[in-house]
Amino acid sequence: MPAASAATPPVIEIRDLHKSFGSLDVLRGVDLTAHAGEVIALIGSSGSGKSTLLRCANLLEDSQSGEILFEGEPVRWKGTSQTRRPSDAEQIRRIRTNLSMVFQQFNLWAHLTILQNVMEAPVSVLGQPKAEVEARARAYLEKVGIADKADAWPAQLSGGQQQRAAIARALCMEPRALLFDEPTSALDPELEQEVVRVIRALAEEGRTMILVTHDMRMARDLSSRTIFLHQGKIEEEGPPDQLFGAPKSARLQQFLSHFKAA
Repeated sequence: MPAASAATPPVIEIRDLHKSFGSLDVLRGVDLTAHAGEVIALIGSSGSGKSTLLRCANLLEDSQSGEILFEGEPVRWKGTSQTRRPSDAEQIRRIRTNLSMVFQQFNLWAHLTILQNVMEAPVSVLGQPKAEVEARARAYLEKVGIADKADAWPAQLSGGQQQRAAIARALCMEPRALLFDEPTSALDPELEQEVVRVIRALAEEGRTMILVTHDMRMARDLSSRTIFLHQGKIEEEGPPDQLFGAPKSARLQQFLSHFKAA
């Protein structure tokens, strides 16, 4: 990871974030910082708040308190607690276009070809020239290994190919960070490895990524920092060698005991 500079704010910074769904407290005071070039893996049992934290970072979910900053710029809010909402729609649009999300279920548009899926947001949301976007989209499809599927429909692709198309779509926005929410959990092991190879290549390029995953091998091998969430709080965090090799908390030790060493 490139050395963080005092003059360069983190791409994403979250301070004391709280999020609840009714009476259920899902995030209970979470702090997270992602500097340029960092790959952060979020691990933890189901219900620990991992995906909710990712969705709050991308402003797909409204949090009740705490700060979210993008490249040093704080999100502006109106209201408090359950009525808190972002107050500046243009700011939210700008932040979201710089934080591309890759979902578990691909979310490709069935009525568009793979190339059209990858091109849609830069053309429709950002208003970029179609010819310029098409050249970039084809390059990203080549990058993820499915250039030959540009004119295919999503239903004609395997799950691994669809997820790689979703990654190409995220890349085509040329975001400052990529957010992955369980990108391989809907895939069988063989197709999963296709996607892991793409994510590994992106990590090696120095892209900023936050990765929610149940795949402990991927978290250990690809992240520069791993965060273990438990009951809406960060139980332990640090370099992956430290967390996986010498976990300090009893809860993390118990969690990792369910996964066989690679």
